[in-house]
Amino acid sequence: MIENLKVVSATYELYIADENGKEELMEQATEQAPLVWCQGEKMMLPAFEAQMAGKNVGDPFDFVLKAAEAYGEYFEEGVQELPKKMFFNGDGEFDDERVYVGAIVPMNTVDGQIVKAQVCEVTNDTVTIDLNHPYAGEDLHFKGKILDIRDVTEGELKAIRNPRHGCGGCGGGCSKGKKNCNNCEGGCNCG
Repeated sequence: MIENLKVVSATYELYIADENGKEELMEQATEQAPLVWCQGEKMMLPAFEAQMAGKNVGDPFDFVLKAAEAYGEYFEEGVQELPKKMFFNGDGEFDDERVYVGAIVPMNTVDGQIVKAQVCEVTNDTVTIDLNHPYAGEDLHFKGKILDIRDVTEGELKAIRNPRHGCGGCGGGCSKGKKNCNNCEGGCNCG
């Protein structure tokens, strides 16, 4: 049964309705590439985890999270026009390989936090970014099935709770660019 400190694997489809109410598939996780999270460790939206709590292997799910319980409302103040020079690379030139319409770029807030922003427009002098989550203002419709539930290992929990050691968590990816970084039993071995 899904409860805190259980690693859950599930298939899912995420739908968002367009202005006419027709649902469009936005994301999908299959049995071959499932969604995996550790319940209760803030890896997923709190309202999503609340919907999953108590489910068992094989259980289907089908629910809608309203925008307020998902990524919040869309705020126009989140769209900002910035000087293009803020996006220059080390050579003093605009970084067009990293900054282009549709790209997600990391931005520093005034208090030093890193947030992700989507590039909306690039002109001769400015770059317009959107700090809203891409699904802000949207109701999210999830459909899927629980594939597996197991206890979290000590190493996985360490990787989840201390992401600063450089590993993106278990399952392969490594922020240090190493391959096969999936030995989290004693902490990640990305080295």
